[in-house]
Amino acid sequence: MNDLIIDGNPFYLILSLFIICFASYTMLNMIEKPLPREQAHGFNRIIGGASVYGLGLWTMHLVLLLASDYRLVMNWSMLPITVVFVVIVYSSFIVLKKQAFTSGRFLFSALLMALGANMLHYMSKLTESVIVLKMDWLLFWLSFGVSFVGAFLAFYWLETKTTRYKLKSCISLGLSNMVTHLIGMHALQIDYGDVLTTDLLNKYLLMLAFLLGLSNLIILSFSLSTWLASNKYSQMNECYKLLVENSMDTIAIISDDKWGFMNRAGLRLFEVQSGDGIIGSNVYNLLAEPYHSEMAAWLAAGRAGEEAPNKPIELQWMSMQGTLLHTEMVRASSTFSGKQIEQVIIRDISERKKNEELLINSEKLYVAGQLAAGIAHEIRNPLTSLKGFLQLITSGRGNINNFYEIMKTELIRIESIVSELLMLSKPQVYEFAHKDSRQMMADTVNLLETQAILHNVIIKFHSDYRPLWVFCVEDQLKQVFINVLKNAIEAMHNGGVVTINMSLDSDLGVEIRIKDEGTGMPAEQLSKIGQPFYTTKDKGTGLGLMVTYKIITNHQGHISAESELGIGTTFIIQLPYKEQPSPT
Repeated sequence: MNDLIIDGNPFYLILSLFIICFASYTMLNMIEKPLPREQAHGFNRIIGGASVYGLGLWTMHLVLLLASDYRLVMNWSMLPITVVFVVIVYSSFIVLKKQAFTSGRFLFSALLMALGANMLHYMSKLTESVIVLKMDWLLFWLSFGVSFVGAFLAFYWLETKTTRYKLKSCISLGLSNMVTHLIGMHALQIDYGDVLTTDLLNKYLLMLAFLLGLSNLIILSFSLSTWLASNKYSQMNECYKLLVENSMDTIAIISDDKWGFMNRAGLRLFEVQSGDGIIGSNVYNLLAEPYHSEMAAWLAAGRAGEEAPNKPIELQWMSMQGTLLHTEMVRASSTFSGKQIEQVIIRDISERKKNEELLINSEKLYVAGQLAAGIAHEIRNPLTSLKGFLQLITSGRGNINNFYEIMKTELIRIESIVSELLMLSKPQVYEFAHKDSRQMMADTVNLLETQAILHNVIIKFHSDYRPLWVFCVEDQLKQVFINVLKNAIEAMHNGGVVTINMSLDSDLGVEIRIKDEGTGMPAEQLSKIGQPFYTTKDKGTGLGLMVTYKIITNHQGHISAESELGIGTTFIIQLPYKEQPSPT
């Protein structure tokens, strides 16, 4: 009897193999899909799987004892042994699910599983009536190794999801545990002090029948709950699949710079007949070359664990048929089957780009039309006067000497309009220098002092005691000050006070406030200040303030206006403070 490893009734051998394979399959179903966001439910699934597996292994152990000539041992010590085994198996599953232990989790989980299986086998054969106990350590380690290899293969197939992985895993666990038990029966030789009588055997059989019925009931209940949970997950997966496949945007998965999955919207976008035409191909094959570096940096950031940017990035692709595609894309990094993947959502914005281009072109045409109309209106008036005077000169009527002076004034007006328009054209090369804005303002006030007196206006000038250095083109800033001060003086028809305050703010830089006591402007007029050819003056062109705004912008500054009807208007100019470097 001891010469053979596999012996006994073949019917019991097949029955025991079926029991342990069924328990293993049920256990694998229960632990395969734990719910990380529902920790209690996930714990129940894992501990339930460990319990089912423990009961199945214990039942297989008893059936194999019935199939052999070894003595059947039944007592209540089996209960704590089984509980300890369940705890060990539960720990093995926890280690298996820890992604942080990628390198050694299969080995450690298989080691715990083998330890529990061998403990259950050898400890269940011990009772208080044992008088002789001998262990063949070679067979012991052989049984441990078989159990370890079977558990390792089962876990490896379960995690890598190979073809029919679940069937192979449960057969691996079933066969390895059955062989471990058969080897273990030869490795451990025990002599008992009592005799297995008919009464004791009947007692064992009654206990066995009760425990087998209880274990089968538990296994069936867990199997039913697993089936219901799997059915629920199948429905949820079907819902998610419908959401993904029916999405109007492209939903795809990128793994190792290759397309791993793409929904129907993506296949339509890239003009592919089926997934076989694009799945597995490199993502850069269809991406426009200027965007390769941006895409590479974007995917590298995902692999490094950086969070996805809040805003989508815009990329250009070429479809399989050569159509240019303008898209915007967002990503989310994740792991699947132990591999880093990028889930991307791609939206086709080609139509939006066309509409934006049409809108920009129409706005350009509108601005050009407005500018042309304004120029024509402003230049036509002096040209009409010149034409009339030329006709008078030709006819010889009137005082020709007076005509020349008026014609000269009109020509100066046309030249002024053209000069201001040139200021708004392409950027000119100017020489910037460090200047004290206080001195430039003082020079401007002296220049306009006579005009202020003629309009019965008093100019009050207050400035900081420190030099207010700015990096600027002096003539342009003086032009800004002249334009704003002239507007302030001309806004007060009955005279008044123009107040100038210059100060240094640590956050805003040099701040210049020019306030008049004119009639003020309503909000509607104030919002149009700075637009070409918009003016509240009878003879103004509206280009002065437009040039002013342009100059301040070129100096990296900011200009704004505040106004109240009946109180006056305040222009606020802010320029960066640039201290003059010390001479070496």
